[in-house]
Amino acid sequence: MKARIRGTEIYFDVDGAGLVPDGDRMVDRPVLFLLHGGPGGDHTGFKSTVARLVDVAQLVYIDHRGSGRSTPADPTTYTLEENIDDVEALRDYLGLESICLLGSSYGGMVAQGYAIRYPGRVSNLVLCATAPSHRFLDDARQIVAERGSPEQQALCERLWAGSFESLEQVREYYQAMGPMYSMTYDAEKAAESWGRGTRNFEQLNLGFREFLREFDYTDQLSSIVCPTLVLAGAHDWICPPNHSQEIAERIPRAHVKVFSMSAHNIAGDEPEEFLAAVRGFLTYSV
Repeated sequence: MKARIRGTEIYFDVDGAGLVPDGDRMVDRPVLFLLHGGPGGDHTGFKSTVARLVDVAQLVYIDHRGSGRSTPADPTTYTLEENIDDVEALRDYLGLESICLLGSSYGGMVAQGYAIRYPGRVSNLVLCATAPSHRFLDDARQIVAERGSPEQQALCERLWAGSFESLEQVREYYQAMGPMYSMTYDAEKAAESWGRGTRNFEQLNLGFREFLREFDYTDQLSSIVCPTLVLAGAHDWICPPNHSQEIAERIPRAHVKVFSMSAHNIAGDEPEEFLAAVRGFLTYSV
């Protein structure tokens, strides 16, 4: 499905009932918007992991503007600020008073910005493997310099510079970096996942060349008023866990959980533990 909002068309998919029977009455389930990483990724990775949360929430998968199956838009609008306001427009389009948000990686940056800008519209917030400011880039560079192979270090230069020239170069990057993104990296499964997804390398370039170098929510996090769960992978190289710790320290109603056997892909590295944490949070704090 696509929603025509703010001069573009945003792809979204819905899984699960919003209204369910409970004894002699009907009750509303929370609506959980799922915000994917990138920039330039898509929602499909959630469908092999997070989809199991359909037992406690109605899930709304979203492709950011111009990403995935959303309609191509003006490339100058492929920004963090536009992504934030698109989430608000989609909430309004669907007629929802409030939403729960789960943002992973770059999606977590969008989710933070949304909760800061629209505090009255967020009932619960899950921030997974993300960071509150551009400072994550310096830490990631240092980690690659210390842990990465010469091939990984060379490929990361394309990421830092925002200079990918094709999707094939992006695929080459993820193939080499896969073992750093996931403690349980499986090349065959990664190839299947790549085949299911739809990516936009221009958006990835724009993010790392421009707005990811500048954004900073650090001093605004204290304005987030909803219950917040912050999830971090102990071995995450791109959004190291110290950034999740900082988020949790600055949001008044936040709890942080660090997954000891996970890197950036927490839902893939420790799926049962990840689902239990999010399911428990949504069940007891909504």
